[in-house]
Amino acid sequence: MAFEPPQRLVRALGETAPDGDDWLETLPEAAQQAVALRELTVERVQVPGGRSSLVVLVRRADGTPAVLKLAPRRARPESERAALTHWGGLGAVQLLETATTEGVLLLERLHPDVSVRSLPEAKALLEAAGTLRRLWVGPPGDHAAHVFETVAERTGRQAEAMRATAATDPEVAPLVDVALAARQELLAEPPEHRLLHGTFRQSKVLAGERMPWLAVGPDPVVGECAFDLARLVRDRVEDLIASPSGAAITRRRVKRLAESLEVDQERLRGWTLFRAVESGVRARRVGRPQDAELLLEFASWL
Repeated sequence: MAFEPPQRLVRALGETAPDGDDWLETLPEAAQQAVALRELTVERVQVPGGRSSLVVLVRRADGTPAVLKLAPRRARPESERAALTHWGGLGAVQLLETATTEGVLLLERLHPDVSVRSLPEAKALLEAAGTLRRLWVGPPGDHAAHVFETVAERTGRQAEAMRATAATDPEVAPLVDVALAARQELLAEPPEHRLLHGTFRQSKVLAGERMPWLAVGPDPVVGECAFDLARLVRDRVEDLIASPSGAAITRRRVKRLAESLEVDQERLRGWTLFRAVESGVRARRVGRPQDAELLLEFASWL
């Protein structure tokens, strides 16, 4: 079988490697090797798939359905492996092999085309939040020695890129200043050490057999729970922007999610602001102006 990467993956990786990507060039061969090594039978490549990895639906030698995932080093697949191992299937997809091939994960098969986004909005938020709560555990071992980035480290890198963009794009500079000030204030408090999903949203929660809903595709980070929950606040942002009461709905969502998961409301609002501005500025920088406009308008409501 030819392992052609979906166009969504090609476009997304092109944003982070505009001069070409050696990983994409070697991907078909790497996928063939991973399949042969594990004696897997390939069903199909998942399309449209993710933005940072190739996902292949397979069956193991005994007929068990599984998912083979291949990701470049910059997508931090070994950090994902470590987080999935630590969660042990509680709230998240299970890792099916302990042997490690760099950048290759063999995972439990969920229902890849059924996410909580298929539910009515209120029910989707409830189920997503419940799944996220199960992931918030202490990181393995001494937090000073674990393999995961901290929220301060990740947002520090993002803040540098935001400043650079704002320096040449005065239209976004005021929102960037507000977002950076919010980050500085949030990080002034003693850090909370919880293992977080890192990129959690409704589309990252799939229907399963062991449990009704399980999280997939973490980009794990260690820090406070409000940071993780912040990405969920802006789910279905296009619907929020289209609604004449979108700003009021957003504020109610912040309040409801903060109360249901026992997270400080102001800290959730602050991280939601920072993450929306960061995503909007990045979208603007890589040539996705429509996405940028939605995200920055959403951020202005906070």
